[in-house]
Amino acid sequence: LTFAGGDVLATTERWGRRINHVHTKDIRKDVLKKLKAEDWSFLKGVLEGVFTVPGDGSIDFGAFMKSLKTIGYSGWVVIEAEQDPKKANPLKMAEIGMAALSEAAAAAGLSIAS
Repeated sequence: LTFAGGDVLATTERWGRRINHVHTKDIRKDVLKKLKAEDWSFLKGVLEGVFTVPGDGSIDFGAFMKSLKTIGYSGWVVIEAEQDPKKANPLKMAEIGMAALSEAAAAAGLSIAS
């Protein structure tokens, strides 16, 4: 949603009752800026690393977790790790994502079971 220019917090507030599970990924703002400036395809953006795990990009997951708390969300939160394993160790990236989401969730009064 953030990649497409949507407002995640407003969407969560408006449609929160319909959220059954959450998939998270982060965005590298510098790559996104280049993608837009050079009119890359979605695939080129992915291959150039526009997406990453939570905590390795620019999305404010603290605010998002607070919005989930506000709507009473208690479902799954999944970390999407679309990393090239030749460039980034998958386990390390998953650990970065888990740490970032756990910290954001705890600050919002939510807990994440691993």
